[in-house]
Amino acid sequence: MKNSKTLKPICMIPARGGSKGVPGKNIKLFLGKPLIAHAIRSAIKSKDFQSVIVTTDDKKIATIAKSYGAKVPFLRPKTLSRDSTGMDEVILHTIKKLLSMNYEFDILVNRDCTAPFVRNADVRGSIQLLKRTRSHVVVAAYKTHLNPYFNMMEFNKKKFLEFSKKMKHSIVSRQTAPPVFQLTSFQAIDVTQFLKNKKMYTSKVLPYEIKAENGLMIDTQYEFKIAQCLGETYFRKMFSP
Repeated sequence: MKNSKTLKPICMIPARGGSKGVPGKNIKLFLGKPLIAHAIRSAIKSKDFQSVIVTTDDKKIATIAKSYGAKVPFLRPKTLSRDSTGMDEVILHTIKKLLSMNYEFDILVNRDCTAPFVRNADVRGSIQLLKRTRSHVVVAAYKTHLNPYFNMMEFNKKKFLEFSKKMKHSIVSRQTAPPVFQLTSFQAIDVTQFLKNKKMYTSKVLPYEIKAENGLMIDTQYEFKIAQCLGETYFRKMFSP
């Protein structure tokens, strides 16, 4: 990875206007501030990035993001802000736009603002892992007790449930099942490789293991309430001035 020691990464925070699970989720008040504000302030505070960029199609989100110190050098097209839009498309658009504006970077961190308990030390660790390996992307992940070899099932062709993944021998406990990872919160991406492959998930992906509680993502009203409770108690120090 060329110039990795001299070029600071860019942090990208995607935040489209439409949200179905929790309407207005990205700017909904969370512990007294818009949800997106916490990711922006955390990324800026880390001093690991040359810029913290918010990619959004929504002018209100853009205004709020700028007020907390993020840059919004362009508005994302509505065609890249639909429910059917994949994150690969958003990342590709952002990289190309930033390169056309003369930003110089070889690592992009895609940080989800709906995961408010991310630790900067973990983001930093993922960047370091990307630099010292031949991986194309390093993903935040934690080992999950929900396991397709043991306690997750799906319908077969006859419309009866069967285990999602099968092995030659029976799995008698969760502990003896092959470990599986829940992806969450952020990814550190090699920009050169991404431009070649046009996708994050190639054959060279590594996990950066984080604690499950740090990877909690808000996708529903229920999870928003859980996050509020955790933010006011377990993670209170993280949000102190």
